[in-house]
Amino acid sequence: MLLGFANKARCLGPGFDEDGRSTPGYADRAYGQACYSDIQHLWLGRQIDEHVFPYLSGGITADGSLYGGVVEYPVLTGVLIWLGALFADTDAGFLLGSAVLMAPFGLAVAWWLGRLRGWRALLWALGPPLVLYSFHNWDLPVIACATAAVYVAARSTRPLRERATLAAVLLGLGFAFKIYPAIFVLPLALLVLSGGRDGAEAPPGVRYDVRGALRVVGAAVGTAVLVNAPFAVLGFEGWVASFEFQSRRQVDLSTNSIWYWGFRAVADTEQFQDTMSLVSPLLVIAAFVLACALGWRRMRQTGTYPWVVVSAAMLCGFLLLHKVHSPQYTLWLLPFFVLVSVRWGWIVAYLVADLAMGISVFVWLHLTTLGEGYSIYEGFTAQALMIGVWGRAALLIGLFVAFLGARSPVDDSPPEPTTSRRLDAGRLR
Repeated sequence: MLLGFANKARCLGPGFDEDGRSTPGYADRAYGQACYSDIQHLWLGRQIDEHVFPYLSGGITADGSLYGGVVEYPVLTGVLIWLGALFADTDAGFLLGSAVLMAPFGLAVAWWLGRLRGWRALLWALGPPLVLYSFHNWDLPVIACATAAVYVAARSTRPLRERATLAAVLLGLGFAFKIYPAIFVLPLALLVLSGGRDGAEAPPGVRYDVRGALRVVGAAVGTAVLVNAPFAVLGFEGWVASFEFQSRRQVDLSTNSIWYWGFRAVADTEQFQDTMSLVSPLLVIAAFVLACALGWRRMRQTGTYPWVVVSAAMLCGFLLLHKVHSPQYTLWLLPFFVLVSVRWGWIVAYLVADLAMGISVFVWLHLTTLGEGYSIYEGFTAQALMIGVWGRAALLIGLFVAFLGARSPVDDSPPEPTTSRRLDAGRLR
């Protein structure tokens, strides 16, 4: 994370204009030197520099522009943004404040992954994505929520219903940072529905624990509602604007998804945008259903519903098929490389493809502003970008299958009672 901050700090200063924007040549450096971050960029344009508390005022205009301090993220991320800017008067201070707030979450992820998988957690702690994206956007807190949910479900000695409910609360908190942890509630509920290993943790006389599964879903939904309710009550227009902004988002260069790169020639047409607003979510849902169904089939063979494995596959489907695929989303996938025992070739190939994309996309943008390098035939940068984009897409398809066929010790090893652990430790001594 220190290297990650140093990487982004190349864009800071040395001077600042009257708005606190780094000079000279902020945009040229941000893209040309590949040190761009959303954090630094959004210092201006959302009234973050004016220290306006988000959502309580403002809204969204007819053309999709946010105003009045509203940011395009769920409420806990909005509060985090406000806190990061609280003592800042420049984009450099904002990046530093945000990094200080988020670094503990990154350390917590490393700790939980280390407790779950030992040295394999170095994939998180020393992986290139942490250098590229630690402070690219506000993703470390939401990853911490998702990882903490897995840790609680795997390591708590409470009955399955209780530890799954607590994990669902953490996933509900994750929803209030970024949306994606909510998708993991479904496989977690299916784990409870199945009754755990060989159905042993289902209530007596019950084959499928429907009440327990509904309790898990209710805990996640209830947590998300409780966190969002104060903002919805105090500033409904500003609160709902963040969701409306995302629903209106167009498939364009800023989304960086296969839908843009595959259909650039028609991406600016209204018909294409309307089609993608329907096709993309339907395909994402189909991927979720397929992953959960294959997980259920595997449960019939092994006796345990592999909720972590299924969650990993669902995330691959989301990253591939959603109309937005920002570079830092790789951080979402990285913990699953630790938690699920997929072959190392998959991991190395994905990290290489992501590295090619994560650097070349910004350099390519810089070159296009200079009127050069647009075509894949015009240089290495465009070629590296296409290798990164399509290599990553192909690998996500492969990883969807690989995850579902792999094992995760987190799924396969239910927690033992605390007393048994102590007795075993005593025997070893």
